[in-house]
Amino acid sequence: MFPTKQHVTTARTLGVALVAALGLASCATYDDEFATINSRLDQLDTRVQGAAQSAESANQSAQQANQRLDQLESRVQQLETAPRRQPRG
Repeated sequence: MFPTKQHVTTARTLGVALVAALGLASCATYDDEFATINSRLDQLDTRVQGAAQSAESANQSAQQANQRLDQLESRVQQLETAPRRQPRG
C-alpha cells in the first residue's frame, strides 16, 4: 500500500501536533525553576535596596562631616592669622 497525499498530510499534521505537545509539556516543567529564579531575583532586589539605603545614609553622614570640617578649618585659620598676644609678666 503506497502512502497517498492524504496519508502524508495526516502524518505531517500528527507529527507537528506531537512536537507541539511535547514542547508545551516540557515548558510546564520549568515553572518551578522560574519560581526559584524569581525568588532569587526578589532577594537580590531586597539586598540592592538595602545597600542603596546604606549608601545614602553614609553619603549624608559624610556630607555632615565635611560641613563640620569646613567650620573647624575656618576657625583654625582665624586662630592662625590672629595677632600673637604678649605673655604677661
